[in-house]
Amino acid sequence: MSTRGRILAAEAVGTAILVLGGPGTAIFAVDKVGTLGVALAFGLSLLVAVYLIGAISGCHINPAVTIGMWAAKRTPGGDVPWYLGGQIIGAALASGLIWAIVRTGENAGAVGATREALFSGASNGYGSHSPTGYELGAVIIAEVVFTAILVLVVMGATRSTMPAGFAAIPIGFTLALVHLISIPIDNTSVNPARSFATAIFADGFAFEQLWVFIVFPIIGGVIGAVVWQMLSGDKFSFSLSMPKGFVRTSAPAAKKAPAKRGPAKRGPAKRAPAKKARKR
Repeated sequence: MSTRGRILAAEAVGTAILVLGGPGTAIFAVDKVGTLGVALAFGLSLLVAVYLIGAISGCHINPAVTIGMWAAKRTPGGDVPWYLGGQIIGAALASGLIWAIVRTGENAGAVGATREALFSGASNGYGSHSPTGYELGAVIIAEVVFTAILVLVVMGATRSTMPAGFAAIPIGFTLALVHLISIPIDNTSVNPARSFATAIFADGFAFEQLWVFIVFPIIGGVIGAVVWQMLSGDKFSFSLSMPKGFVRTSAPAAKKAPAKRGPAKRGPAKRAPAKKARKR
């Protein structure tokens, strides 16, 4: 499989894990675990996905992170469509799996509206579709600010000077923190792929308002990249390995094999001078 093919496949798998873990918890278990449990489910899902596919694609699993990394020159422009394609595919597949579980579970005999209500409850929205009635302006501010914070932490945690093997931990806990703060505002997006996943089977409002959760997280991702560049003042040097570098880079240049040396040419063997016989 080509490098870009692996990126697409890895991002699909990682995004599916995030959607199954985050919105899946919101749909199946929110009455058992509450807001804290849903927030932790998002953070832990990201943490697990980073360790699983971080060395393959960098585990963006979020279009806002991908665009932010591209703006920071950490992701080549030619790779961006493969990242976004994998994220959309993974989100749709995971949403379909959740729908299938709902369809064949306790809700098997219920009307379609029940399934729509479950997905709608996990979808992002503003106004009457906000969990606590926040209007569009508040949602825009929240999505821009909290996505920028997430991208800032991703950039800082994946800097080459950071300890190896720990990038996933602050990144995962940042996503959990962001959800703890903003679930009451709009159910927290900071990830257009996550918003798309629940909108597929939700009521019509989810697709009508989806543009907000595509445009403003991406704007926040770019702002996060710009702020990081201003704060760090570096040229984004980072490790090629997953533990130190959450972001995939181009493969290191192949080392030149040492030139083979032929057998050393030997000159004619020098004979030791014959010893003169002693006269008796």
